[in-house]
Amino acid sequence: MEKRFTIVVAGGKGLRMGSEIPKQFLTVQGRPLLMLTLENFHSFAPSMPLVLVLPASQQAYWERLCREYVFRIPHTIVSGGDTRFHSVLNGLKEIQHMIGEQHTTADDHLLVAIHDGVRPFVSHDVINACFEAAARDGAAIPVIPVVETLRLVADDGSSHTVPRSCYRLVQTPQTFRLSLLAEAYAQPYSEAFTDDASVVEALGHAVTLVEGNRENIKITTPYDLAVAETL
Repeated sequence: MEKRFTIVVAGGKGLRMGSEIPKQFLTVQGRPLLMLTLENFHSFAPSMPLVLVLPASQQAYWERLCREYVFRIPHTIVSGGDTRFHSVLNGLKEIQHMIGEQHTTADDHLLVAIHDGVRPFVSHDVINACFEAAARDGAAIPVIPVVETLRLVADDGSSHTVPRSCYRLVQTPQTFRLSLLAEAYAQPYSEAFTDDASVVEALGHAVTLVEGNRENIKITTPYDLAVAETL
């Protein structure tokens, strides 16, 4: 029997949004983005443990928002780290604490999804497909096709078109067997780790691609926020 967990990472500062309020706390249809994201995963699986990784400096504000909006979805708050890698590592340690660290190296039925706090519109079908693919193959990420023409720019400024059919845009939740994820995050940090899949691939483990949903946007700019209001 599978046991599923989700880590929601929310460490944004709102710089690209041009806002003093961190982007995960900005509102869509009158509710903070981060609440919409947690509500989405809770409605997918009400009994699934949710671990929220949040900078320590933002936790008091989040707790105030939870009181203000009467937000009662169960979740465990963990402090973020200096990088996304270290934030996910802190969330992973919390899950290991929940289940007992002795299980993480042997139990392939334990699965972990890692999701961006500012992606509230991932579909339940995509979440489930990622968990199923991770249970089967160990590692899975949702992706969507590139629809616009791509050009590769060289160091000298010259450029040429590359076939867009060879590329995919990566989304979250990136989902893994906990045993594999624990081994991957035991590695020393590298600047080459741009997402969780890159950490796992550094072990030499392949990552399965799952079809994502185009509405699963990462809300980082005022334009994204306008699109989110429409969605």
